[in-house]
Formats: sequence, structure tokens, C-alpha cells
Amino acid sequence: MTAKEQEKHRDEQEKRRQNQDKKRKDNYSDADGFRGGKAVKGVKQLERPQEKQAVKEEEKIKVITLPESLTIKELAEKMKMQPSVIVKKLFLKGTIVTVNQEVTYEVAEEIAMEFEVLCEKEVVVDVIEELLKEDEEDTSLMTSRPPVICVMGHVDHGKTSLLDAIRKTNVTDREAGGITQHIGAYVVTINGQKITFLDTPGHEAFTAMRMRGANATDIAILVVAADDGVMPQTIEAINHAKAAGIEIIVAVNKIDKPSANIDKVKQELAEYELIPEDWGGSTVFAPVSAKSGEGIEQLLEMILLTADILELKANAKRKARGLVIEAELDKGRGPVATVLVQKGTLKVGDFIAAGSCHGKVRAMIDDKGKRVKEAGPSTPVEILGLGDVPAAGDIFVAPENDKEARSFAATFISQGRVKMLDDTKAKMLSLDDLFTQIQAGNLKELSIIIKADVQGSVEAVKESLLKLTNDEVVVKVIHGGVGAINESDVILASASNAIIIGFNVRPDATAKATAETEGVDVRLYNVIYKAIEDVEAAMKGMLDPVFEEKVLGHGEVRQIFKASGIGNIAGSYVLDGIFQRGCSVRITREGEQIFEGPLASLKRFKDDVKEVKAGFECGLVFDGFNDIQELDQVEAYTMVEVPR
Repeated sequence: MTAKEQEKHRDEQEKRRQNQDKKRKDNYSDADGFRGGKAVKGVKQLERPQEKQAVKEEEKIKVITLPESLTIKELAEKMKMQPSVIVKKLFLKGTIVTVNQEVTYEVAEEIAMEFEVLCEKEVVVDVIEELLKEDEEDTSLMTSRPPVICVMGHVDHGKTSLLDAIRKTNVTDREAGGITQHIGAYVVTINGQKITFLDTPGHEAFTAMRMRGANATDIAILVVAADDGVMPQTIEAINHAKAAGIEIIVAVNKIDKPSANIDKVKQELAEYELIPEDWGGSTVFAPVSAKSGEGIEQLLEMILLTADILELKANAKRKARGLVIEAELDKGRGPVATVLVQKGTLKVGDFIAAGSCHGKVRAMIDDKGKRVKEAGPSTPVEILGLGDVPAAGDIFVAPENDKEARSFAATFISQGRVKMLDDTKAKMLSLDDLFTQIQAGNLKELSIIIKADVQGSVEAVKESLLKLTNDEVVVKVIHGGVGAINESDVILASASNAIIIGFNVRPDATAKATAETEGVDVRLYNVIYKAIEDVEAAMKGMLDPVFEEKVLGHGEVRQIFKASGIGNIAGSYVLDGIFQRGCSVRITREGEQIFEGPLASLKRFKDDVKEVKAGFECGLVFDGFNDIQELDQVEAYTMVEVPR
């Protein structure tokens, strides 16, 4: 090998060695996640011990925010893990759950703790509450306002008579005081001072309205009959007034009756913490007679005195705000709402939003039926101009412009939808057990749609009907609304297998025709008790019927005939009563029952007959029984349904 060749060979070896070194270096770098001195993406790098510790610390503390209730699937999503992992863990602990099972925050927190995850409760903001929230008012701008009074008490204790007596005392011209029942409020003046009365119904069915009346008022007059004392609705009224935190003045009515006993009433009311002033308490007792008018003036003075003590004030120089007392759809005037202005002054031309409805005040009518331009605090007025019928009890506000009014109503609608979805969800969950019972046939449902002339009646009928729910039948009001029964109500009833109850309303022509073709039961009433009675009867029809045995007649076997393909035919003589086709029989021999079952066929000679009366002969074939002997006694009976 020449020197030249040797040099070439050395160069090649050197190159080969350098290449091997390079390869070795690259392989080492790959393992470390570095290439050419730079970090390589996607390659796990070796961590220093302190770095590893920091990462571990960071991973350990994990906090998630959870709502009041959620499903296992939703919880798994929040915890960023597979739902099956949670299901498996709970299964191993002896709890069987499904991914769609809903759990409370507390349970979810326990599950999360198992996986070392901390939980925080989600703060739910009530959008509507935020929307209606107001700033503190400047007391220097406030002026005194008339008190708002509602009259409560038991049926027939004289609430209406008392209101009429108050009206008579304060109205010189009878006609001027003529007031439509639907405005539900009126104003009286005594010694130059005004008092607003809310005319809330006293029937037990109107509990919801009365509760609303209590919340809208400052003072409640509790009417108790001097001859009758405290009754169930009296107690109910006391509870409502106390829950609303309003003053109670007791009007002891019917003091003109010979059987009147005021002390007995005082004693009974003292048990409910209404201690009379003359007994050292603080409750004002006013003895009155709505019939003769005795004590009415004193009662009104007591109201004014109580109002003075309460120092009722409001700022009249601001945008109006108040409550919808009643609302209805008038054929000629459109949606009409009776409102009680609580703050500020409502004027004709103001924009208004009440619940999910909005509009512009076109006209205002006061309690005397006169048109007015404005209404101050504690003034009840009927307003026209809303685009829809608001719900009784809705808060109304007078925004600056139409845009604000629309946005207010839109917020209510969207929140209402959210609430409805939540309610439905909650109902579905709480009805799980119920549905199981229905499936098993232990429980049935009676679906009802209620339509009435005013919102208060819808609530009243609903409250009463829901009370009819018992262990066997669930009453479910699937829809309630104001106005005539229309086609959509009938279609809803048809789809839901419901009956429609109309209270002081009638179905329109289309609805009537649709109801007939769809076979929907539409019931119309103008008395609440009648509706309740009818629904009760309908429920009884749905309840599992009770059957009892009714003996039809007795017969005696006189001869046995053998027939091929049929078996033995008992030639019998009907001793009394009647034997009918399809009845059941009992056969006794020497006083001992040997068979009980259905009668397969009833013959007279060779013909099948419907019935055979006493004194006639017949051929009897018994279902599954051939061992008949002469002189066997046969008793025919049937099961009849007993009306419940």
C-alpha cells in the first residue's frame, strides 16, 4: 500500500469515526429531548427533582364550581374525567348510579373529594330581582300617603257588608259610589284624609288572591262575627297578615245580634297573639254592625290613627311603581289592568312594563269610574294600553322610554322560560316515584286546562282543584289563562287527554267545532263550587271501581244430559229470580259448595238464550265443571259496580 493510499485509508477511518460519534451524540440528545442544543417538541424531557415537585403541587389543588344540582355526567365534565370512572368508584362503595342521575351539591362535593377536587357553590343571581332592585330613597323627598287596607275574615262573617257600609257612610250620592266589582279597590275620604280599600274576595278558594292582597297592604281589617267567633279562615287570614308583616285591626261585626259575645271573640283571638288594648295588648278591636252602620265611623278613625302611628310615606315626584291587583281581557278595550300605585306618580302617556307585558298608558280610570290624568301613591286605577294581560300580583314599573319597557318585559319572558324549564325538570325528578306508581296502575292522572275571565279566578280554581288530589288520582293543571277558550286550548287538551274548565268564559266557534271533532270535554261554570263538585265526580269515575255481589236467582238440577263436544248439560229448574247469560254461578251439594265460576252457556231446549225466569226450565253448561248431580243447588250472581 502506497503512502497515498494509506493516507486515504486514514481519512476514511477518521470520517467513519466522526460519523459514529455524531450518531451517538444525536441518539443521546434524542433521549433527553434535545437536538442540536434545542428542546424538541413532542419529546419528553428529563425533569429536575425540584421542577417535578412544583408540577405535582400545581396539579394537586383543583377547584371546580358546581350548581345546586347536576347529573353525574355534568360532574364528570367539570372534573375533566370519564363518567364511568365516577360510576365505578361509587359502585365499589356500594352506591349504584347512572350517568344521567341527578345529585345535590352536597353529594357532588363528596364525590369530588374522593378524587381530591375542591368544590365551590355557584352563586345564582336572580335576574328579575336584580332588575327590580332600587336604590335607597331620599327620605326628605317623601310625603305622607293614604293607608292601603284589605278586609279579611271567614265566609259569611260580613266582609262585603262591612265594605258596603263603609261606602254608604262616605258616599253622599249613591250613584257616584257605584263601582264595578272588577276594579277590586276603592278610596274613601274621612276628615279630609283618604283611605284605600282593596276589595279582596274572602272565599277559601281565593287564598292566593288574599295573600297577594295582604302583601299589597299596610293594615288588615280582620272581620269576626260576634256570634260565631274564630273560624278556620279567620286563622288563615291571621297567618297571611302576620306573614306579610302588616298591622291587624279586628272588626267585631254583627254586634246588633242578641247572641253577640264580644268577650268570647277577644278571648279566642288572644290565643293567636291578638291581645286587645283594654287587656293590656296592642291590637285595636272595633265593635261594628255592618247592618245598622254602628261603629263604622269609629273603625275608620282607628284606621287613620293606626296609619299615623305607622307613618306611611312615599315619594310622589318620581317614576311610578306598584302592583297589578287584577287583570282581564276586555272585548272592547283590550287588556285592562287594575293597578295600585305604591311609589311615584303614574301619568297618562307614561311607558309601562308589568311582568312580561309592556305598553303605554292610553287611559286611566279611577275607582269612581272617572277618567284621570295621573295617580299618586296608594291610588288604585284601571289602566288601558298594555299589549297583553299581566298576571295579578306582578310588579309594574314606569321606565323612561319604550326601549327600556320592552327590554324589561323581554327579561321577564326569558327568565319565565328558564324557570319553566327548571320547574319541569324538577317535576320530572320528583315525579319519578309517582310515574312508577302510575305505570303500576296504582295511580292515575287527571289533566285539566283552566280558562277564566280574570287572572284571580284562574288561580282560585287552580288552588281548589289541586286540593282534590288524593292517593289514587293526581290532579294536574297543565295550563291556565285569561280569556275565551280558543282552538289552541282544545288542541292542547286533545294532545294531553285533558278536560277544559271555563269559568265565566265561553269557547269561540272554532274551539267549539274542534272540541266536537277531537272529542274534548269542555265544561263551563260560573260558580266555583260546581266546578269542584264536577271534577270530584270525574275523579270518582277514574278511581278503581268497587264491585259488590248481586244475587240474581236460584235453580235446581233436575236431570243430566250428556252432549258430545260440550260435556254434561244440567237440565235445571229456576226456583226464583232469573238466570242470565254470562253470569257467575255457585253450585252447592248438601249444603257444601263444590264449584264457583262462570256460566258457559244458557239454553232453553236446543237454543241459546239471554235469560230464563223463575218457573221455567233451562239447560246450564258450567265452564270447566262436569261433575254435576241431580238435586245440586245452583245460585246465579253477578258483580255490580258500587257508585263511589
